[in-house]
Amino acid sequence: MTTYEIMFIVKATLEESEIKKIAEDLKKLVSNKQSKVIEMNELGRKKLAYPINKELGGFYYVLKVETDHETIKEFDRKVSLNENVLRHLIIKLESE
Repeated sequence: MTTYEIMFIVKATLEESEIKKIAEDLKKLVSNKQSKVIEMNELGRKKLAYPINKELGGFYYVLKVETDHETIKEFDRKVSLNENVLRHLIIKLESE
């Protein structure tokens, strides 16, 4: 298993309940039988450095997960299709 850090930004113009539901759904995408979510941090609403799709702010989340490459590929594909996620970044962490 490899450790990854995933950061994603959800549109701030949505209802708070919708934002939390999207974050939980994305968490469920990477938490399957073989994978485990080590940590999930909600960084809150922040102003974007530049407008993304006419959005000026977003809710930031950071996930630290231990999973395989195939799960990360599937997560990346599904997040790319989700119009409520403005940006996402997946970083493979060095093993200790």
